[in-house]
Amino acid sequence: MPMKIFILDTNVILHDSSCIYNFAEHDIIIPITVLEELDNFKKGGQIINYHARQFVRELDKLSTDKLFNGGMRIGEGMGTVAIRLEMEMHPDLRNIFLNGHKEDHRILNTAYHIAQAQKDRTVILVTKDVNLRMKARSVKLMAEDYTTDYVTDPAHLYSGCRCEENVPSTVIEKLYGQEGTISPLDLSPETPLRPNEYMVLRNGKKSALATYVEGDTAGESVIRRIIKETVYGISPLNAEQSFAVHALLNPRVKLVTISGKAGTGKTLLALAAALESRTHYRQILLTRPVIPLSNKDIGYLPGDIQSKIKPYMQPLYDNLGVIRSQFPEKSEMFQRLQKMLDDEKLAIEPLAYIRGRSLGKMFMIVDEAQNLTPHEVKTIITRAGEGTKIALTGDINQIDHPYLGIHSNGLTTLIDKMQGQRLYAHIDLRKGERSELAELASNIL
Repeated sequence: MPMKIFILDTNVILHDSSCIYNFAEHDIIIPITVLEELDNFKKGGQIINYHARQFVRELDKLSTDKLFNGGMRIGEGMGTVAIRLEMEMHPDLRNIFLNGHKEDHRILNTAYHIAQAQKDRTVILVTKDVNLRMKARSVKLMAEDYTTDYVTDPAHLYSGCRCEENVPSTVIEKLYGQEGTISPLDLSPETPLRPNEYMVLRNGKKSALATYVEGDTAGESVIRRIIKETVYGISPLNAEQSFAVHALLNPRVKLVTISGKAGTGKTLLALAAALESRTHYRQILLTRPVIPLSNKDIGYLPGDIQSKIKPYMQPLYDNLGVIRSQFPEKSEMFQRLQKMLDDEKLAIEPLAYIRGRSLGKMFMIVDEAQNLTPHEVKTIITRAGEGTKIALTGDINQIDHPYLGIHSNGLTTLIDKMQGQRLYAHIDLRKGERSELAELASNIL
C-alpha cells in the first residue's frame, strides 16, 4: 500500500513543533507559504513563538538540498519531509478562490497541485482551521485535523469521584469512628479505585464522604473519611466542593485539576484553599492565558501593562473580592490579605508574563486551563520546583482558543492522562452555586 502524503498547515506546527515525528512512515510536505508564516511568529514570548522557533531548528537539523528535491528522511522507519515551492493557482481553483494571495488559499493550492500530480497516493491536508478543511473538501481534497493529542471520549472523562449506593451501615459507622478509615476490602467496589479518588457512600439516610488513599503513612491503602472544611471564610456548599477543598489542602497531592461549568466555584475554592495554606508557600500565583478576541495581542491596547492586562485578569480579581468581602475591612484577615498583595506574596499575572520565573515552593493557580494546548500545560507542570503545588481550573465545554476543542485542549488531555497517579487529584464540579438564575441559564441556554 503506497505511503500517504500529509501537507501541514502553519497552525499545526504552532500547536506542536514536534509534529513531523508523529506521521510514522508517511511523507510530509511543507508549503513554502508555511515557512513564510512561521517567520512572522519567531519573535515573542508566547508558546506559539516557541513552537515556531523550535520547528525551524528541527528543520535546520535535516536541512540539505534534498528538502527541496524529493525530501529528506526524518528518521529510521519514518517517511520524508520536503518543502514545496509555490506554484501558480491551479486552473481548477482559479475561479473558486478569487483571492489567490491569501495564505490559506496558497497552502490549499499547493496541496491541490500535489494531489493532482500524485493520483496513485492518498494526499491529505492537515490543518486545525475548520474553514480551511471545509474549503479543501469542497474541491474534493482530503483534509483532517491534527489529532495526535486527542482525547477520544471526553463525554466519559474521569470525574474524580463516584457514588456508592447500598453500602452496609456498619461500614459507614466505622468511617465515623475514631480512626475515620476503613479498608478497601470493606467496600469492595465493582471497579477499582484510583489514588485520590473521592466517594459519596450511601445507605438510606446514612451517608459519608471519603477518599481512597493509596499507600498511607503506614504503607497501607485506606479509605479515609472527608470532613467539610471552611477555607479563608469560604465554606463548601456541596460534596464535590468539599472534595475539591480536600484535594487543594492535601500536601500529598501536588497537582489538582478542577473542571466545571461557570458558577461552580472552581477558581474561588482554589484561591481560598491557597490562602488557607499560605504559610507552606513563598508565593501564591494566580494566572490565566490571555486569549484576545481578535488577531492582535494585548500590546495593541492603550495604556501601561497593568491597563492592558486588567480586562483579562478581572475575573481573578473578582474572586479575590468575594473572599475579601467575607471579612470586615479593619479585621486582621482583611489586612493580612492586603499585605500579601502589597508584598507580592499574592500575585495575579497573565500566563505569558511568567516565563522564566522560578516556580519553587509556590501555590500556582492556572485559571481557564481549557484554553491551553497540551504542550503549554506540560511546559507549566514540568517547570514546577520543589514544594510547588499547581491547581488548574476550567470548563472543557467553553473554549475560546480558535484551534482547540473539547478533544484536544490541555485540560482535557491532562485529566485523561494523569488519572490514577498518586500525586494527582481531580474533581468535576457539576452543581452551580453562583445563583439560581446563573444555574438556570447555564443549563438551558
